[in-house]
Amino acid sequence: MNFFPDERAAELRELFFESAQELLQDLNEAGLALESHPEDAEIIRRVRRVVHTLKGDSAACGFRELSTLAHEMEDALRADVIHGIENSVVEVIFTAADTFQAMLAAYRLNVAPPAGEELREHIRRIARSPQQARPAPPPAREPARKFDWSEAQRERIAESLSRNEPVYNISLEIDPAMGMHAAAFQLVQKVLRNVGAVLAVYPVDAAAAEYASHIEAAVATDHSKEALTAKCKIPSVVSSVALERISEAQEPSQDLLEVLLQAEARASGIEPAAAPANRRDAPPPPRAIDESVDHEKAAARLTADRTLRVDADRIDTVLNLIGELIIGKSMLHRTIIEFDKRHAKDPLRTRFADALALQSRVLEELQRSVMKIRMVPVEQLFRRFPRLVRDLSKSCDREVALSLAGENTDLDKGILDALAEPLAHLVRNAVGHGIETPDERQAAGKPRSGTVQLNAYHQGNQMVIEVSDDGRGIDRQKLVQRAVERGAISASEAAALTDAEAARLIFQPGLSTADRVTEVSGRGVGMDVVATALERLKGTVEIESAPAAGTKFRLMVPLTLASIQALLFRIGGRLYAAPIANVLEITRVTNADIHHVDNHSVIRLRDQLLTLVYLEQPNSAETLAAKKVFVVVIGLGDRKFGLVVDALMGEEELVIKTLDDRLSTSDIVTGASILGDGTVVLILNISALAARLGRMPALGAIA
Repeated sequence: MNFFPDERAAELRELFFESAQELLQDLNEAGLALESHPEDAEIIRRVRRVVHTLKGDSAACGFRELSTLAHEMEDALRADVIHGIENSVVEVIFTAADTFQAMLAAYRLNVAPPAGEELREHIRRIARSPQQARPAPPPAREPARKFDWSEAQRERIAESLSRNEPVYNISLEIDPAMGMHAAAFQLVQKVLRNVGAVLAVYPVDAAAAEYASHIEAAVATDHSKEALTAKCKIPSVVSSVALERISEAQEPSQDLLEVLLQAEARASGIEPAAAPANRRDAPPPPRAIDESVDHEKAAARLTADRTLRVDADRIDTVLNLIGELIIGKSMLHRTIIEFDKRHAKDPLRTRFADALALQSRVLEELQRSVMKIRMVPVEQLFRRFPRLVRDLSKSCDREVALSLAGENTDLDKGILDALAEPLAHLVRNAVGHGIETPDERQAAGKPRSGTVQLNAYHQGNQMVIEVSDDGRGIDRQKLVQRAVERGAISASEAAALTDAEAARLIFQPGLSTADRVTEVSGRGVGMDVVATALERLKGTVEIESAPAAGTKFRLMVPLTLASIQALLFRIGGRLYAAPIANVLEITRVTNADIHHVDNHSVIRLRDQLLTLVYLEQPNSAETLAAKKVFVVVIGLGDRKFGLVVDALMGEEELVIKTLDDRLSTSDIVTGASILGDGTVVLILNISALAARLGRMPALGAIA
């Protein structure tokens, strides 16, 4: 199934898929809003607009099945049909969102889409509703807006008044017998344009006018009041007309947004509308009609001109090229150093250094700019979870409220997408495992409704996302018991576990504290997925839990995976690197400073035992005793250990290159980079190193 034979059509198809995802998200949010405010007719109109847009876009792309189903749903959501059955409408909306999502996925894969019978059954159920047996009560009469115009509309009115043009506020009551209010709105608009200049109108468009009972407008016209009334009273369309002439200009108050829009319009060469007079006795100078500017249209035009949709792969290509430029800069830097050694007095050395400094500044700014393009607000990820929590709470018989914070925090798009599945697992666990039933919470003195909170913020060069709940917390005893039963740890090891180490057992594959397997949890695979995903992202996860007080998972990931600042060192003739973010300090020790506890090498660092890690064991004790060795203290979350290195090579910015599985057989290496002289440096996987330490009793904790 291929509806798009040429490249241009395929591009439009991808644009449709992207916009359709936004429409489906709007559909989910509208369903949640309607569930909270079932009497709000505006939400139903919002749903109909979304479905109408989806219907038209899918039809234009040739997706006939989706377009037909959307058309059926749009018909089912008529005002006379849905009156009094709001609860059923909520289920229709959520079912439609899920069905449309499945159909879009099928179209992406060029396979036959699902028939959508569940959604059609919901639609038929609404059609068979007893509400259809009797005429629906007339819609509640809308309260008059009293010509509550926007700032831009009031400015246009003020400009016309400043030119001594007669301006009227007109209110037109739509005939109750007129079934098509949208058509009535278009007829009224046409009449108003024929009699003068329309400065303002309510509702804003035909779609919004579909359920309106009256139309309001501000019109500048030379017609008399009587002639204007006669023109506006359209038979069978308008039942009554009320007019009032505006006698004086009211100065519209300007908020910060309006001021910024005017400043931006001027900067872009768009002449903003003049401000109205401050005093009645000091009117502004008259201006030609064609010089007046609609600020709303100007702002929209500016936004349209400044916004560009770019495929993520294109940005990745630019980012890879920047990585090659960074390697080239490093090569040039080393060449200049060599030139400086051989020709210390050559006047060209200063010019070379200046050129390199300029290139470095420009390259750094270029890299920062491209990285900003890849950054998206974490709200794009968070907005998926209100629907998820709503469905989970119903299936688990819980009352759960979702709280969101830090939605405007920016994160690399690739990392954001990779975090979707781990966060979904954590939210499911919070609802299924953490939050108690309403009766249990009430018996424990808690509110019947539990809370799951998602929070995002920056911390240094890392992004932190917290998933917390106010539920029962992690049962340490049950968790340790299950780990012993499954053979993950021995009974003696279990007795020596600290609370933090016991909590981390939850990441063991196949381990779960649930007493029974449900659709939500109990199989012991979710938390393993979280740990694996965080390791793949070179991130870490911390756990805080207290009995009856709740649990908090803290996910920490780098802001980007493209490049890192790293500390370079040599171990056994090989060059390695560790992210500077994980390097806490560097110290030197001798053989006398090293002790052995439970077959592990440790040192005492400020009254704390620190486990040492050797990537390559020393040849002999005499070799170690003959000199001091460097110990790089590595921190990962609430843990730290010492990495024994032979020599320090300095700090450098590295462009990360992934290694093929055939080239890397060790999990402690996460990637590689190339230095300016062509040397390959291996980048250590700090998470894998920490995992190798396991539950050593000598493992330190960051104070």
